[in-house]
Amino acid sequence: MKTFKLSNEVLIPQVGFGTYKLTEGEECYKSTKNALAIGYRHIDTAAVYENEVSVGRAIVDSGIDRKEIFLTTKVWNSDRGYENTMKAFEESLKRLNVDYVDLYLVHWPANAQQFSNSKELNASTWKAMEEIYKSGKAKAIGVSNFLVHHLNDLFESCTVKPMVNQIEFHPGYIQKETVAFCQQNAILVQAWSPLGRGRVLNHPVLEKIAQKHESSTSAVCLQFALQQGICVLPKSATKERIVANLATNIELTSEEIEQIRSMEEVGFSGLNPDTVTF
Repeated sequence: MKTFKLSNEVLIPQVGFGTYKLTEGEECYKSTKNALAIGYRHIDTAAVYENEVSVGRAIVDSGIDRKEIFLTTKVWNSDRGYENTMKAFEESLKRLNVDYVDLYLVHWPANAQQFSNSKELNASTWKAMEEIYKSGKAKAIGVSNFLVHHLNDLFESCTVKPMVNQIEFHPGYIQKETVAFCQQNAILVQAWSPLGRGRVLNHPVLEKIAQKHESSTSAVCLQFALQQGICVLPKSATKERIVANLATNIELTSEEIEQIRSMEEVGFSGLNPDTVTF
């Protein structure tokens, strides 16, 4: 599997298997195990998905050497702050039944609309992330849904910069400023919802490009991100789609990429990091 290299030289598979909305139990277990059997070596979960136990069980039962699997989880918003983050991380390790994760992320930034001390709260959470990284229990650390000003605030106090920023990214919502800032600062961008949760797949621009390549609009969406150095995390519970999402074998022209980049805003989830309050 092709990989990207993080700023600390850790290799991360370019295509990961997202487990958002895969419920704990047989659905998540079977989907994750199928993904591993098909060839995925990058699994993305989070404490708030409440499926870490199933993900961990699927990894063990896959029979694949743990060192071959890149595993990501995330600290949830209710566990922000130094002590809470340290505790939440250990709880995730137990649920996953692993000694370490390959990537640990702060799921959402605390924002000024919800907290008067949001900057300090994010800094305290990140301090714990740095301790976890230095302990070796997370091979890399990063953030999710952080905008440029959140990252700049972290830079004021951090000793280790985030290696990843996982954000909503798909045709129709490409977050130009955040992506450019991350790439300028050696922060790998990961795309959650790279297919726009299906909301953009019938867009005429994507359909025309897909037809030209005798491919699917899903493949076009994934390749659009990959060719710009962005890691993708497609999610599906259907074996056929899990297979298809891993097998993107088209090459978009620079003109096609620009056509997609010029699409009107469409498919945005509505989740703005500066205004969410969950």
